[in-house]
Amino acid sequence: MTANGWFQIGLFLLIIFALTKPMGVFMARVFDGGKTFLDPMLRPLERLLYRVTGVDDTREMRWTEYAIAMLLFSGVSMVVLYLIQRFQAWLPWNPQHWTNVAPDLAFNTAASFTTNTNWQAYSGETTMSYFTQMAGLAYHNFMSAATGIALAIAVIRGIARREKETLGNFWVDLTRAILWVLLPACIVIALFFVSQGMIQNFKPYVTTQLLDPQTVQVTGADGKTTQQRITEQLIPQGPVASQEVIKMFGTNGGGFFNANSAHPYENPNPLTNFIQIILIFAIPAGLTYTLGRMTGSQKHGWAVWSAMAALFVAGVICAYTAESRGNPLLHGTDQKVSATQPGGNMEGKEVRFGIANSALFATVTTDASCGAVNGMHDSFTPLGGMIPLINMMLGEVVFGGVGAGLYGVLVMVILAVFIAGLMVGRTPEYLGKKIEAYDVKMAMLSVLIFSLIILIFTAIGVVTSYGKAGISNPGPHGLSQILYAYTSGAANNGSAFGGGNWNSLWYNVTMSFDMLLGRFFMVIPVLAIAGSLARKKIVPESAGTFPVTTPLFSALLVSVVLIVSALTFFPALSLGPILEHLLMNAGKVF
Repeated sequence: MTANGWFQIGLFLLIIFALTKPMGVFMARVFDGGKTFLDPMLRPLERLLYRVTGVDDTREMRWTEYAIAMLLFSGVSMVVLYLIQRFQAWLPWNPQHWTNVAPDLAFNTAASFTTNTNWQAYSGETTMSYFTQMAGLAYHNFMSAATGIALAIAVIRGIARREKETLGNFWVDLTRAILWVLLPACIVIALFFVSQGMIQNFKPYVTTQLLDPQTVQVTGADGKTTQQRITEQLIPQGPVASQEVIKMFGTNGGGFFNANSAHPYENPNPLTNFIQIILIFAIPAGLTYTLGRMTGSQKHGWAVWSAMAALFVAGVICAYTAESRGNPLLHGTDQKVSATQPGGNMEGKEVRFGIANSALFATVTTDASCGAVNGMHDSFTPLGGMIPLINMMLGEVVFGGVGAGLYGVLVMVILAVFIAGLMVGRTPEYLGKKIEAYDVKMAMLSVLIFSLIILIFTAIGVVTSYGKAGISNPGPHGLSQILYAYTSGAANNGSAFGGGNWNSLWYNVTMSFDMLLGRFFMVIPVLAIAGSLARKKIVPESAGTFPVTTPLFSALLVSVVLIVSALTFFPALSLGPILEHLLMNAGKVF
């Protein structure tokens, strides 16, 4: 650990704090129909889109209508992406002449990008054409992110409204999320990324001669090993910058290249690396301020932000500390550091970024449902790799993905005020509305669906030959690989622990259902809560009302998040990364 590393982590949190209010105010104005500096250019375009698509922007929807519109839009989008992949060999912008994507992989990828998960069981530079990357994957990066924002705004309206039956119009919220929030920032920042060396072109791949040819051993299909002289390298090209910016800003995470943000074309230097992690948290942090502004309780928005920030700080401290200490089995020559890996654990990390930025990136990307990586989590120390896993098991409510983090943490808010009500022996209240049995049932349903998806799929994976065939390590590390995969899918994160072969019929199919259930089966109960809250009356505060604007509330919210996750997932964690850490200190590695 270094002072410079801690300074960068502190600076990141300070910038996110500074961005929270302006982002929140802007989004509140956009979705409330207020004036913004972009209106002269975007309002005519918005009206044109409604006229062409037949959308009545004055008509609002009940929560059931809102959910159906969201499901239909997502379903059609998923089918379109599946067909693009299956027919990409005959579609334009395919200079490398990549073949059509296999049915099971195409289904997995379509489910992945539709749900904002962006799990990638393929190598992008050897599988997807430019057309598929742009018209398929980048398109879904925008649409799935806008859907998440729209859902969060609908939930906020449910909290803010009094005796109303509607939550807004899905098509209007979707359109405004794209036109006002996502597109303008992506255009500007994409140009900045290009200025830093990120490529954006339609050129065929370039073959270059190696300055230092290498001799490698190659094992043929017959099992025989031969030596092969490598004198050339194929350097991929493509429209990378335009996809990279929405990958981060929309908390999608799907990389143009297999190495994701560890690839120099996706992440050229430390400055772009820092901007990328700021983009991940920008919208989720801003939505907490939007929550406070639209509900008329700004202190509540900051209380939620504080709880998220506390969990983030705890996670990054643990990750940075674990990776800085390294592996105790790797000794230095100096007796003073003989018990510690010199310089910390740099395995699987980019020298350009170092341990501090790798630990920060891993924490941020798994706090949010982003899934982008600038290092391989499989190469982290057991405790360092456990932090990204825990972040996702918390439901990715630590700022979380665009929209998903806010409506996820609001489920925990419902549980927190319910517990507070039980402690004082009265009906719990949230911002003047009574929390009743229906609301708590829906909140618990969302929590139970999430945990059951992860644990059931993991249990099947570790006892079947199909599941175990995908892992590359035995023992607790192999369990961590499978557990991480299904947690990443259910949490709609998309990052992989690494080290496994996930492109198989078993994982393509099971991960698809893991992602679809994790997105849509969890959000429907949340919309049901929003619909219920919108119909309620406001009750006056009394001496027994538990305030949701104080540090005590933030502490209770953090406690509920940790307790729910600990009770659910601690047994699995104890058999995976915790056991691996204990065995590593006893002299055994996997």
